Amino acid sequence: MNAPALSRPRNGKLIAGVCAGLGRRFGLSANVVRLLFLLSCVLPGPQVLVYLALWVVMPKDTGGYGR
Repeated sequence: MNAPALSRPRNGKLIAGVCAGLGRRFGLSANVVRLLFLLSCVLPGPQVLVYLALWVVMPKDTGGYGR
């Protein structure tokens, strides 16, 4: 079975849909991805910059379905 394409969903997003899109792509709950992102912000690194880059690079979902 093919995994869904990496895109930001229209439904189920809080800010930009990056975590929801990553969760859908890798078969995880959007809340799990959000929690992992928040926990990673405690560590040093470019987490916020990666999030912003994904926001710009990830296309919006074109399908009529949502999660």
